[in-house]
Amino acid sequence: MKQSDKQRAAMTTAGLNLIAQALSIYDSDLRLAVCNRRFKEMFALPDRLVTPGARFDETIRYIAESGEYGPIEDIDEFVDSRVEQALAFVPHYLERTRANGQVISIEGAPLSQGGWVSVYTDITRTKRVELLLRARSEEMSDRLIAHTEELSAANRELAATNSALEEAKRQLTEIEARTRLTTEMMPAHIAHVDGEGYYTFTNRRLSSVFPGRPSDILGMHISDALGPSAFARIEPHLMAAYKGGSPVFEFTEEHGSRRIRVAFTPDNSGGVFILSMDVTEETQARVALQQARRREMAAQMTSGLAHDFSNLLTIILGIQGKLAKMDLPPEADELIQGTLSAARRGGRLLNRIGEMTGQRTLRPQATDMHVLLNELKILASPSLPQGIGLSILDNTPDVMLLLDAGKLQDALLNLIFNARDACGTTGQITVSVHAVGETWLEISVSDTGPGFSPEALKQALNPFFTTKGSEGSGLGLPTVYDMAKSTGGDMRIANTVSGASVTLRLPYRLAPDASGGIALLVEDSESLRATFRDMLIDLGYSVIEATSVDEASALTADIPDMALVLSDIRLEGEATGIDLVDRLAGSSLPCILMTSLPPGDAMHREALKRGPVLQKPFTTQQLSALITPETPS
Repeated sequence: MKQSDKQRAAMTTAGLNLIAQALSIYDSDLRLAVCNRRFKEMFALPDRLVTPGARFDETIRYIAESGEYGPIEDIDEFVDSRVEQALAFVPHYLERTRANGQVISIEGAPLSQGGWVSVYTDITRTKRVELLLRARSEEMSDRLIAHTEELSAANRELAATNSALEEAKRQLTEIEARTRLTTEMMPAHIAHVDGEGYYTFTNRRLSSVFPGRPSDILGMHISDALGPSAFARIEPHLMAAYKGGSPVFEFTEEHGSRRIRVAFTPDNSGGVFILSMDVTEETQARVALQQARRREMAAQMTSGLAHDFSNLLTIILGIQGKLAKMDLPPEADELIQGTLSAARRGGRLLNRIGEMTGQRTLRPQATDMHVLLNELKILASPSLPQGIGLSILDNTPDVMLLLDAGKLQDALLNLIFNARDACGTTGQITVSVHAVGETWLEISVSDTGPGFSPEALKQALNPFFTTKGSEGSGLGLPTVYDMAKSTGGDMRIANTVSGASVTLRLPYRLAPDASGGIALLVEDSESLRATFRDMLIDLGYSVIEATSVDEASALTADIPDMALVLSDIRLEGEATGIDLVDRLAGSSLPCILMTSLPPGDAMHREALKRGPVLQKPFTTQQLSALITPETPS
């Protein structure tokens, strides 16, 4: 066999093994032409019966003797009957329950050159979902049941006819198309370039990872497909792969500021395989986790010092209070008052340290940015001198975002007052807000002051660094930075041509739709489930229920127009509500978690990285706050 034929056969086998169904193809002599790994696993076949050339009658005999078809009086007669049916090559579709309780569908279709292809699909879960939906029909409208069952039937037909079956009907001649069909299901761009950098294979998902770039890039040079900026980022790593290395790296693309991870793997012919994927949400979660760990370390380091320092300040305040009552010279009174003022300022500083390092839980709510920004201008304007103007440039979409409105408003007020102090008595402060793709909410606060000094650009985010002398604590910008990092975002400071600029980037997360729809309630306690169901119904939702992650996953797959998922963290089985959120991460379905675990529990903290968490017990109003707009206070 030629090298190219071997490669083609290997690609065919690899493609078939990626298919979830069991597949087998027998030729006109009833000998096995090809099958996938799932076919062997489903019927526990020995290697001799899954090797090309294996006889159909021997395979049927082996399966029958293993008890697959139940008790059979005459094995020989049964095998002869199945062989006669196979030789007739009649298209068929049937569903049956196996001896082990598994329900499978079997669809067979003849090939034009003789022989036939069969696809075996595990529909046990689908059947279970149908039974679950019928059992709960009293809680669902007739329209929802009809719609769900139609979808289930359509899904079964698609699962039985897609993928390898269509490729087999075309006599397996379009190997590249079949390989592409498999790889296009992956949430990543998979490609291969030759030794000169020209694409020889692509799964046509480049534009899903690099927005704005073409998808039909076969035969195109990689520099033309990616564009000058992105290619400049990856070129050194590509050259390393040509030399035999296998680099894995990340960078931020310019169009939507999404975080991209790329892996290069050299092949034996001088080319390079490429795998690139969007890891923006993973990066945001990692940043939030790192910031939480830093704050825990800072809390451990400072709590003991703050306790002792607080005791010392208490002693100082007590002694100075006694001195103030003594008959001392007049000049001593000024020293006493100065000491008291410094001690009280030290106490306030301790409180700020506690705020920065203590356990602070973000409380994201459905937030209208237009309302928040209008409120911000109303709150900030009275504190600005008459000669300083405040402009709000609001370019945010008309959608509800999941944000901790209170903390965000406090951070923006902090930045505005810093800008006011920098401008003095005259100047202009501008707050500009816009979305970067559907990845980030970017907020910039700029002023026309003197800008950051070189030293401030290096140290402004370090606690206790201040350019205000005794008037500043040095904790303003670090507090804002901590807020941004805790959400999984970032903060940058810079000088502009007219002054200074501070830019926040927060994850762009849509709030659940407040207009109702279908809500999936995942809770394994029957009494609690009834309570939460009533809450959701009061908020205008039609409710379907599940008690485990597997049940919930099946329902979300079969009901595409679901509006909301409300899930407990701990559920039946080993999987948790956190696992459910991770499974749904690629969709736009809003998820809210709930728990009775304390905020300090590791699982509770892990859940907060995925989105909003309701602490049990909670009220309908608290649940509603995550879905309906909340005016900042």
